[in-house]
Amino acid sequence: MEDVNLLLTLASKSIESAFDKTIKFDKEKLLKENPDLNEQRATFVTLTLDGKLRGCIGSLIAHRTLLEDILHNAKSAAFSDFRFNRLTPEEFQKVKIEISILTPPEVLEYVDLEDLKEKLIPNKHGVILELDGKRATFLPQVWEQLPTFNEFMVHLCQKAGLNPSSLSGFPKIQTYEALKIK
Repeated sequence: MEDVNLLLTLASKSIESAFDKTIKFDKEKLLKENPDLNEQRATFVTLTLDGKLRGCIGSLIAHRTLLEDILHNAKSAAFSDFRFNRLTPEEFQKVKIEISILTPPEVLEYVDLEDLKEKLIPNKHGVILELDGKRATFLPQVWEQLPTFNEFMVHLCQKAGLNPSSLSGFPKIQTYEALKIK
């Protein structure tokens, strides 16, 4: 995988470029010197400030280069996460950036909630829950804040705008893993 410092620098500079219009990216040179950046990859960029979530935006399915996905998602996490106001220059000085590079999601077949509970691996699996046209995901690191199956799945249902009792409706579940860079 790419030099992690380069990936974090790209994310940081992408955000900073909104405050400093002189920052430009020579994408052609970056791709030539770092061929891995040209791979189609899905990423999430998570921003934290004083240990609290400050923005998190990403792609579940790879649809652009790693370079483009990181640049786009970093800026979106800072300025387009509807849960937060736009990041200020003062906050930018203190914000911590984390990048998660995702594996392609795989459908998880299960027969009941107990079977689902047995198959989900905390701290390893990111989960996509989908039912009735509503969808939400939690990255694998969310297990750190919601360590039990019930907590994790209840909050994931709520994030999707579903009642936690929706789990009995056999939502489509997909899992993925993430390489975490911070």
